[in-house]
Amino acid sequence: MPAQTLSTATLQPCASCGARAASVCNAVPDADLGRLAAATTVRTVPAGAAFMEEGEPAAHFFNVTAGTARLFKLLPDGRRQILGFARPGHFLGLAPADAYVVSAEAVEPVRVCRFRREDVHRLVREFPALERRLLETASNELAAAQEGMVLLGRKTARERLASFLLGWATAGRSCAPAARELHLPMSRGDIADYLGLTIETVSRTLTALRKAGLIALPEPSEVRLLRPEALAAIAAGEV
Repeated sequence: MPAQTLSTATLQPCASCGARAASVCNAVPDADLGRLAAATTVRTVPAGAAFMEEGEPAAHFFNVTAGTARLFKLLPDGRRQILGFARPGHFLGLAPADAYVVSAEAVEPVRVCRFRREDVHRLVREFPALERRLLETASNELAAAQEGMVLLGRKTARERLASFLLGWATAGRSCAPAARELHLPMSRGDIADYLGLTIETVSRTLTALRKAGLIALPEPSEVRLLRPEALAAIAAGEV
């Protein structure tokens, strides 16, 4: 099912966007949000559909405003490596080349604001604070990539899963306390691909954490953190 394009005229103003506080868009003053909206096309992407494909011309940037997307690369033998998950506030498409270096696919229904590259370049000239936010975003992506290398290269399965849960609990919350009730829209297979594990190992490790009293699993897609401090110690390799 293809993504659907909606007219910005039918949408609420950018000021009421729930992802604005966590997005690069908050670098644009409220008084100028009309100029931001004029450069935006809003798309709804059904679960399982891609809206950014590796190797395709990088003609647009995407700002996720609702839902969750998986970011991945395909290996030469057809296997998939998930590099991360984009949530509301994530700005995608910051590629150094003229083609996208990763693919983005909706895990659940996703809403994105799409910007033509030339429009973003114009906005950056008009609003210097936007350029600083984009640089911060690029720096955060680099730090996340480095953390991912440590995650895959040095940590055990239990340490990887504890790190993933804690990362999901704090993502996008800045100074707010970490969440205790987590909704994981992705499948166990997605988590396995991201952590470099098998589905069986992910399921077995979650069960072990539950039996140890560290988490509860009320539903397949729900995780309750019962002892986040103990999970943090596991993630750090202290136990």
